[in-house]
Order: sequence, then structure tokens, then C-alpha cells
Amino acid sequence: AEHPCRVHRLPPLSAASGLHIARDSAAVTASDARRRSPPHSPPTLAPPLPPPTMCGIVAYIGSRQALAILIAGLKRLEYRGYDSAGVGLIQEGGEEAAGGAGGGASALKVIKKLGKVVNLEEACKHTDSTGTLGIAHTRWATHGAPSDLNSHPHTDNDNSVAVVHNGIIENYKALKEALSSKGCVFRSETDTELLAHLVAMLRKEEPHMSLDRIVSLAMMQTEGTFGCAFIFADQPNLLIGARKGSPLILGVSDGEFILASDASAIIEHTRRVVYLNDGELVVCTREAFQVKQLTGELHRTASIHTLDMTLSQIEKAGYKHFMLKEIMEQPTVLENCMRGRVSTTHNKIVLGGLADVMDKITGARRLIICACGTSYHAGLVGEYLIETLARIPVEVEYASEFRYRKPILFKDDVVVVISQSGETADTLAAVRQGHAGGAIA
Repeated sequence: AEHPCRVHRLPPLSAASGLHIARDSAAVTASDARRRSPPHSPPTLAPPLPPPTMCGIVAYIGSRQALAILIAGLKRLEYRGYDSAGVGLIQEGGEEAAGGAGGGASALKVIKKLGKVVNLEEACKHTDSTGTLGIAHTRWATHGAPSDLNSHPHTDNDNSVAVVHNGIIENYKALKEALSSKGCVFRSETDTELLAHLVAMLRKEEPHMSLDRIVSLAMMQTEGTFGCAFIFADQPNLLIGARKGSPLILGVSDGEFILASDASAIIEHTRRVVYLNDGELVVCTREAFQVKQLTGELHRTASIHTLDMTLSQIEKAGYKHFMLKEIMEQPTVLENCMRGRVSTTHNKIVLGGLADVMDKITGARRLIICACGTSYHAGLVGEYLIETLARIPVEVEYASEFRYRKPILFKDDVVVVISQSGETADTLAAVRQGHAGGAIA
């Protein structure tokens, strides 16, 4: 039996929606919420804006074409840094989907590209990318190298479910082995893909269980952090999001909802938002939304807050300057960077992106750190830490000088570059210089 929960209703639910929401005397319409809720305080007061994330999630369900909204949302999140991007769309009446999904009343289509959002946008122009329900993601590689294949969304082998995910799943290997033993074939190197397989497997094993409960069960089997959004090929009126450690915000509008990891992707469409707490799940149709606990227990009535900030203020998280914002966010950014990579339980550090070259790095005779601007200063800190703790010689150089001075490099040297944007021309040239000299870069 499903656990009761509070319901937030817009127009009445259609019986064909496939999602049963019990009528409740405590139900709150969006217009009621606007009248009852006091104006939202500045971000320095409760509830504060969620902490920053390294990746970006945008999801949409409504009556408008989703792609333009998703792409615009991803562009709002570009300042966070990423290496690839992708979208997943539910196409009603579609005949095919990326990777070979089956037709029927609706179909799932996934489009993913390495590089910038504009690359994804261009790819979408050359294929059918219609649909009023979709999810999108900008990825910062953790498990698996940057590539089209490792980009999000990820699907199960039947392309019945697609997921985008921020965070790191610490028990990834154990879950992957269990799913592989049941016949799941993994196509990427990511930890995220197992979420799609896990949800699909649970759905087959529990065909009469509601999809939100299946997602909850899947999430409770994972260790680590996540902010996720799920769509289903046979459910053209259902979007599910879940949060544990990684921020998710729901934008509430008339006949549509936007789920995102950052308010900057929402404010263009609505100023009414719901902040999901850790351990919560949100279930959206075009007509209503529910907020539940992942455990399925009786849940609070979600408060709808009003964003009283401009887009610029949101991007600066309420601080006067971006520099001040970045300074104050350093503890959270460091925590997010290391979340899932440092296991105090197992006394182990896992750096998935370096796994293939870790033996060469640990056997290096010398590290050369190249960077520009404030990244150079970060490199100086790295020099002191690495030499003190690892007892490996470290040199720190300006990337703009390194590329021109014909440095002497050896095959057991490691060149490390630091760049906030990942696009600094001199820093990229330093990588090429390192490769040309035979070093690991």
C-alpha cells in the first residue's frame, strides 16, 4: 500500500495520467500557496539557495516543446564548468529512439554530445527532437572519461527509462556486479548508468508497484550522493526527481514544472519554487506534483517560495560580487569535489578519471604544474602540499611561459594543468607541449 502524502494540485488530474493522487483536504493549489506564503527572503535568510554543484540538471514537463527550455536551462548552468551535455525526450507517437527504443504510444529519444551545449544544440537540429517532457544534463567527468557515450542521460538496455544524475555512487562496483549477473549490459563507464538498469530491473520484478516507489527503492540501495531526474518511455506524463546531498529545485508554473539543480535555469519561466530536502522525492505530472520521502513515510506539505532575485543575483547566490561568492563557496566546492572520492570507512581514495594512468602518476619522478592567473596560485599551494606529503619534486610554471621556453621533459614526468574554465588557451597549449615532450599530461 502506498503511504499517504501531501498533494499540490493545479488543474484536476486526468484519469489517463497514469498517476493516482488521492484527494486530500490538505491539498494546496498553486494560487492558494501564492496567497498564503509570505514573500521569499533574500538568499542570506532561510531558505538559502542550495550549495553549488559541479554538474547541471534541467527537466521539464508541460505543454510547450521541451527542447528549447532544456537547452536554455543548460546554457544558464554553463558557468559551473562541464565537459559534455545531453538531453532525453519523451516523444508521443514516436516510432524510434536513440539506441533502438521501440515505438508505440510514446518513445524515448536521447541525444548526447561531447563538448559545449552549442554542440548538443546543433546535433538536435539534425534529428527529430520534439516532445513536451524531457531531461537534460551537463556532465563533469568522474567515473569514465569525457565522451558522447559517457554523457547523460543514461538508459537501460530496453530504453524504457532515462536518468540524469549529479553526484557519485560509492557502492557502484557492487551494484554493477549484481546487475550484470542478472543480464544487464553496461554500455558506458559511468556510475550513473546503473541507476537506469536498477530502476528497470526493479520495475520488472515488481510490476504492480508505483514508479515513484520503485525509484525510491533504487535510491535507497545506493550509497553516496545524488540529485536525479527520471523519465519513462511508456509514461508521457510523468517526471520523477530524487535528492540526497545534491541540490534539486522544482519550479512551479501553470500547467508545467521545471526541475533543476540551480534556480538560474528556472527563473526565466517562474519565480515560484519548492526546495527539495535531502532524502526527498518529487513526482510531477502536467497537472500536479507530490513531494515524498524516499522512505515512503508521511511527508510535510511542501512550501512554495517566491524568488525575489534577478538572474544575476541568483548566479551570484546573493553575494555582491562573483569573486566574493567564489571565496565563500570554497568549503562547499571542495566538499562536493571530494564527495564520493574519499572513503573514510574503507580508508581509500578513488579518482575514477585517473584510474588508467594511476600507476604512471605514482611512479613519476617529477610533477610540473602549469596554470595562469589565480590558478597559478593554487598550483603553488599544491607544490607545498605534494612535496611535503608525497615527497615528489614539484615545479610550478606559468602556462603562458611553459609553452614557449622548450622545457626539458622525460617520459616519467607528469604535467598537471589547472584551469577554472577548461578553455584557457595557454593552459591547453601546455597540455599539448607535455604530450609532445613524451610526458604524461
